[in-house]
Amino acid sequence: MRVLRRTWRLRTARLALAVLALVAFLAVAGGAVAPADPLAQHPADMLQGPGAQHLLGTDYLGRDVLSRLLAGTGPSLVGALESVGAAMVIGIVPGLASVWLGRTVEWTTQRAADTLMIMPFTVFAIAVVGALGNGMHQAMLALGVLFAPLYFRVTRAAALGLKQAQYVEAAELMGASRWWILRTHVWGKVLPTIAVTTAQTVGQALLVVSSLTFLGLGVQPPAPTWGGMLASDLGYLAQQPWAPLIPGIAIMITVGALNLLADAIRDGGAPVARRDPGISVPAGDVTAVRQRPALTRTPTPPPPTAPEEEEAEGRVATV
Repeated sequence: MRVLRRTWRLRTARLALAVLALVAFLAVAGGAVAPADPLAQHPADMLQGPGAQHLLGTDYLGRDVLSRLLAGTGPSLVGALESVGAAMVIGIVPGLASVWLGRTVEWTTQRAADTLMIMPFTVFAIAVVGALGNGMHQAMLALGVLFAPLYFRVTRAAALGLKQAQYVEAAELMGASRWWILRTHVWGKVLPTIAVTTAQTVGQALLVVSSLTFLGLGVQPPAPTWGGMLASDLGYLAQQPWAPLIPGIAIMITVGALNLLADAIRDGGAPVARRDPGISVPAGDVTAVRQRPALTRTPTPPPPTAPEEEEAEGRVATV
């Protein structure tokens, strides 16, 4: 909760959340608020520019671009979230298990993660779609498998640092179960790191989903998607050179908002330096500052001047 409160105080976090809230609304109700049917074709209105009837113009089949952009928000964003959700399930659990279940599980999970990290996203997704059929769920499952090593490594790194903490070792000595330790001492401290990773990964997944739909994988035309709109607009650059900018800007704004949110969560969970004097204290840890004894410095005497040195030498000589 402290991390959430500190994150909400940041202006960039509020801006990013406002943009993402709008994108989420369009993902749920984009087809309902669209001014026209995104699939309706009007050959008489092909390749028209922006106007009163079509605010963003029409495509090569006379379909309203604004309606297709709004209706395509849902499949694009839901596909990215589906792949990230699969990656979290596949990556987080083995990441925690590799720390707490012995060397055999650790070696096996690390080798599996290393194998998946060298596979290219697009080629693996095409192979899975070719084997299981061309569908959104198959493609997103393939992406989730390839994003899983990222969650595995992040979770494992955070859990390794917490396993050596004194309160975790004390709980183990007192006979606490591994599940209780994970639930009480580990999960709450690993969660902010996972939140930062999730915000960044959703942006990456959205780019990969757009690339796959650009190639015609996952969602079949004429269903609108941002990547599919890019693919269809590239064939008519001579008539509408500005057309690919519309879905491109939508992708750029959404990914930028996700990256801003990730940076804000990271800043909200990072320790804030409190000068006392020169000692850093984690943000919100006011008790540590109040209970810390005041540091006093013994004043150092100034160096003796030349007459004082001569007088001191004279006293030593007489002695």
